[in-house]
Amino acid sequence: MHDDVIRVTSDNVVKPKGEIMIVYFSSISNNTHRFMQKLNLPNLRIPYYEDEKLEVNQDYVLITPTYAGGGNITAGAVPKQVIKFLNDKTNRSFCRGVIASGNTNFGDTYAIAGPIISKKLQVPLLYQFELLGTEHDLIEIKNILINFWKE
Repeated sequence: MHDDVIRVTSDNVVKPKGEIMIVYFSSISNNTHRFMQKLNLPNLRIPYYEDEKLEVNQDYVLITPTYAGGGNITAGAVPKQVIKFLNDKTNRSFCRGVIASGNTNFGDTYAIAGPIISKKLQVPLLYQFELLGTEHDLIEIKNILINFWKE
């Protein structure tokens, strides 16, 4: 299910310009938010409430949790707030990659929001991590982002 995502080594990957920026979504559980605090890189949070809007005018990598039921159920895997954010043409145009969290208990739908977004936007899936992430995940993601932004 994850074999056809875009890899960073692809010729058609648009590398980000400017400073590192992460746009992320975290539900009211704040799991992704706590991860972002530990990551300690420049970031913007997609609003939880629908009446709030975020507009981004610079290259960024998206970090999102996955809401999927496991098995072959992928409906609702990408949070509605992320869909709304990406439905804005400008926001979508600056997305250069995606990182997703998930729960390995859900098997093939583990962190499936990442591959779904990668395929839809034609951007690379940079990393997937479980739930709150580990110290290893923090180090890996920092290294991936630093290298991804290199010219």
